[in-house]
Amino acid sequence: MGKAQKLLAIAPSRKIKEESDGSESESSSDDESVEQSDTKKVSNSKWTNRTRVLIFCSRGSDFRTRHLMKDLCTLMPHTKSETKFDKKASLSMINEIAEMKNCSKVMYFESRKHKDHYLWLSNVESGPSMKFLVHNVHTMDELKMSGNCLKASRPILSFDSTFDEKPHLAIIKRSLTQIFSTPNYHPRSQPFVDHVFTFSVSTDDKIWFRNFQVVDESLKLQEIGPRFVLELIRVFNGSFEGAVLYDNPNYESPNDKRRVLKLAHQNKYANRKLNEKMQDAKEIEVKAALKEKVEDPAGEIFNTEALQVSEEARKGSFSN
Repeated sequence: MGKAQKLLAIAPSRKIKEESDGSESESSSDDESVEQSDTKKVSNSKWTNRTRVLIFCSRGSDFRTRHLMKDLCTLMPHTKSETKFDKKASLSMINEIAEMKNCSKVMYFESRKHKDHYLWLSNVESGPSMKFLVHNVHTMDELKMSGNCLKASRPILSFDSTFDEKPHLAIIKRSLTQIFSTPNYHPRSQPFVDHVFTFSVSTDDKIWFRNFQVVDESLKLQEIGPRFVLELIRVFNGSFEGAVLYDNPNYESPNDKRRVLKLAHQNKYANRKLNEKMQDAKEIEVKAALKEKVEDPAGEIFNTEALQVSEEARKGSFSN
């Protein structure tokens, strides 16, 4: 047999082997895809809480608010983001945006005058919604704490006992639980619990949020961040609308605080000008008093010049 005939005889056997290898690889890939689909079906069947939180802000927000939103998105895997919201638009449009994003909860950061920052927490489906004034914002990059946690892990929520003493705080506790708790078996979450979200109420009814790492089995805590304070303004019956369920009587708007400070500085300036005028009047009176010639009431008794002249006259008389 020639070389050409030998090559022709070998070629069909090679094709058969290649076809068999290809069928085996296809079958293995099919098996892997079937296993992945089975695992997805199992996880989807266990994933019953389909809560999704929409986090976004208004136009004009500063860098600190944007970094805080970024930190919350990294800590909460069940969140979705959205472009900045126009402040001139009605707040009820946020409900439509949340429905388009398939989100049932909303965290909306509203900024005014590039100074005042507000936080809206809302349940889109049936309410309620609440508005807070945000104080003392510190992000994770800013704090640089020693604590650390796994990304997208599930947190433990710790609430102060005062949340159960007042009805409006009980409503806030329920909404915070629904928003900050990561749903079990969420596809983006990790099956670990290694950090704690703490919500504590201060003496002036302000809510402090802090994030701690659970270091080991001894339950030692190390702060991770972020950190911020919420001051309640109002609680509404609906989502960004409805009747007012609670109005904080101790709340004072930042505009009123700035107005009081300006009035205090204004009075300080007026008092300073009044003191300057009084001082100028006193100086004029003193100068006028110095210019006036006042006669000596003792007369010439203590006139030393006349005594010197009389002594010289005596000496002259003795010399003569």
